[in-house]
Amino acid sequence: MIKNKIYFASDFHLGVPTHEDSLKREKLIVNWLDSIKGDAKSIYLLGDIFDFWFEYKTVVPKGFVRLLGKLAELTDSGIKIYIIKGNHDMWMYDYLPKEIGIHILEDKVILEENGKKIFLAHGDGLGPGDIGYKLIKKVFTSSICQWLFSRLHPNFGIGFAHFWSRKSRIANQENPEIFLGEEKEWLVSYCKKKQEISPVDYYVFGHRHLPLEIDIDAASKYINLGDWIHHHSYGVFDGETLILKYFRKN
Repeated sequence: MIKNKIYFASDFHLGVPTHEDSLKREKLIVNWLDSIKGDAKSIYLLGDIFDFWFEYKTVVPKGFVRLLGKLAELTDSGIKIYIIKGNHDMWMYDYLPKEIGIHILEDKVILEENGKKIFLAHGDGLGPGDIGYKLIKKVFTSSICQWLFSRLHPNFGIGFAHFWSRKSRIANQENPEIFLGEEKEWLVSYCKKKQEISPVDYYVFGHRHLPLEIDIDAASKYINLGDWIHHHSYGVFDGETLILKYFRKN
């Protein structure tokens, strides 16, 4: 089989709301990865793969061995795997590249493939509004704040993070996001403004937790990958077209 497809997924949020729920989701994701490994040239994971991730110098969060093992198997087979950091797992450093062979991407990326330009990002902090979060993100991405957090003992630091994760809307399994109209989609506004300056063929994001396909103009489309909590959705580019699909295990 020819390996010529590029796959995109985001927002696994492994670790919440409970170990049992997370493990069930993790096994489904591993099944999906098995289903695409035959024709996948590369895989892009657009953030929030883990609901919390922080790498100490010699410690990483325990768990997720099925996913990590499967990703290692795929990179060993020659499939390129990239992770764009999300707002829940922005503290990735060198563990995954060294142990698994994954490429960590810090922020927005433009992928050029077969004459098409694909803009990739997690999506948090982009577009108008949400000033409070944008200020908080500056704190979270500060090297000084990261150094200070790393001084905390892992039992306390990771335990504290998990405590707050369990109080999030994701952990409490609230109803999935709903579409409130194109004019209220801040990432659509971001894409339209950016398209006027530097046009691309596709804008692909996570973060929104809602699978969406919206035309930006006659030549460009915004795609949100949804999540794996409610939708089990992902994107696939076959060299000509990028579309949303849904994984349903038989």
